[in-house]
Amino acid sequence: MDYTPAAGTITMFSTTWCGYCRRLKSQLDAQGIGYQEINIEEVEGTAELVASLNGGNQTVPTVIFPDGSSATNPSAAEVKARVSA
Repeated sequence: MDYTPAAGTITMFSTTWCGYCRRLKSQLDAQGIGYQEINIEEVEGTAELVASLNGGNQTVPTVIFPDGSSATNPSAAEVKARVSA
């Protein structure tokens, strides 16, 4: 499955219990940046995808940008800069 988001948005892999995920979501909401959230504990294959992007670790939030690149636990400022580019 391709999780590459539309221009101007991101795909965020998260869990329900991740404080960093909650913080990033609230910051993105405040800045009006769109995102699709995918819970790696509920969507089959996504925990493995996240691990493949993070050297074997299931680190969240892991974000995929429209250009196909990814970032682990990015700041809202980094997300905003990379979706605006």
